[in-house]
Amino acid sequence: MSVLEVKNLRVTFRQDGRLIEAVKGVSFTVDKGETVALVGESGSGKSVTALSTVGLLADTAAVTGSVTYSGTQMIGASERALRRVRGNDISFIFQEPMTSLNPLHTIEKQLAESLALHQGLTGDAARARIMELLGKVGIREAESRLGAYPHQLSGGQRQRVMIAMALANGPELLVADEPTTALDVTIQAQILDLLAGLKRTEGLSLLFITHDLGIVRRIADRVCVMQGGEIVEQGLTAEIFADPQHPYTQRLIAAEQKGGPPPVPEGSAEVLRTDALRIWFPIHKGLLRKTVGHVKAVNDATLSVRAGETLGIVGESGSGKTTLALAILRLIGSTGTVTFLGRDLQSHSRAELRSLRREMQVVFQDPYGSLSPRMTVEEIIAEGLGVHGVDPGHNRTEMVAGIMQEVGLDPATMQRYPHEFSGGQRQRIAIARAMILRPKLVVLDEPTSALDMTVQVQIADLLRDLQRKWGLAYIFISHDLRVIRAMAHKVMVMQNGDVVESGDCEAVFTNPQTPYTKALMAAAFGA
Repeated sequence: MSVLEVKNLRVTFRQDGRLIEAVKGVSFTVDKGETVALVGESGSGKSVTALSTVGLLADTAAVTGSVTYSGTQMIGASERALRRVRGNDISFIFQEPMTSLNPLHTIEKQLAESLALHQGLTGDAARARIMELLGKVGIREAESRLGAYPHQLSGGQRQRVMIAMALANGPELLVADEPTTALDVTIQAQILDLLAGLKRTEGLSLLFITHDLGIVRRIADRVCVMQGGEIVEQGLTAEIFADPQHPYTQRLIAAEQKGGPPPVPEGSAEVLRTDALRIWFPIHKGLLRKTVGHVKAVNDATLSVRAGETLGIVGESGSGKTTLALAILRLIGSTGTVTFLGRDLQSHSRAELRSLRREMQVVFQDPYGSLSPRMTVEEIIAEGLGVHGVDPGHNRTEMVAGIMQEVGLDPATMQRYPHEFSGGQRQRIAIARAMILRPKLVVLDEPTSALDMTVQVQIADLLRDLQRKWGLAYIFISHDLRVIRAMAHKVMVMQNGDVVESGDCEAVFTNPQTPYTKALMAAAFGA
């Protein structure tokens, strides 16, 4: 029996006087107790399709076709009828809980608000139900968390709170829109196990939206593959993975990180070394701001990277990965030794460091956030040339065109702005900005985590090609172990500021020594 039935759904948006068809004749069903995955890359229409089911799209959207929930037509239904279904019968879990939760209200208040609105529960009855929900989603010591604000919880805890809110009114259908994308690999595994368990115990049906086929293989009964607003293929998960029929599905399934990094040239010189690098942040209290303790972000990290070599740094959020990288770049203070190209950076003044900065560059996780929306691509890529006194004047455009070609961008687009490019193209712009200075060391801080799987593979291939060509040293920070395995020669595993394991990448992956590393591997590869 179908809980949700979608037939010939079409969604059109009016934008700048133009009509843009985002969903084009989509049809699928979700049966009772079933998990159906909507899979596709960014812009394929997955989220728009899901939001259409209960009329959550903006007024600029024109929706036609048929969406029935338990036999009741949703398209064209009154706002009052839709409100009865939303949150009661169909609940949503979104990708980023921090933006979905109210930062000014406690967890108890936000859950209580939903219970009062939909069930009329208040006072002790509401608190008892909240405690039950928090326990059900695996939040330990739930009573002590009731007065917490969202920023006081970890990413995994915030997502568990969102799931508790979605379950509060006993829905029949749960729509999960990329609920694990922003989470570490171990937390991601926990959330997926939690959803699978709740599906069994609560009798839920699940519509799961994702671009990660690894998750689909793990959780879905059936798959609908979307491209350009259309479902190009659908069927049982096992059958789709075993014998994909559509070229796009075949390309998605083939988009897994393969191969390894280029070999390190013999006799490569050491580019970077740290010895007992420590980053502790003081905790001040009282009127006189007396130091009463320290946040020990990184403890005694020792590492080295040669020309043409990649050091992968892995660990969960808060493990100290990015803090360590910022200290290496001398963007935050630290104790211990940082030796770059044979020079002790800790003894250099800010003015002395300036001449070395062009030799060390960084590429960040979110290309859209790290590119100025007011600058053209040419201005963004060439900015460093002027900053470091190597602006070639009238040859600047030629240099920008050359580096754009090297990173796979069309030089004819250099007068465009960042918003006119896809996520993968924006990351190529960020890479071009770093590479135009011909650095010796590049720090890559989660450079693929915000990208679709096929684009991740393209960016990894590009970075390996550039390393092979120019003998670059990389520090590659990620919580995605598949990417690290494809990119790194050596790997360093961090937990709570400590380096718990390090060594040759393949040796660590095939024979992890510490319980934490083993847990990471199990979560990533299902071992």
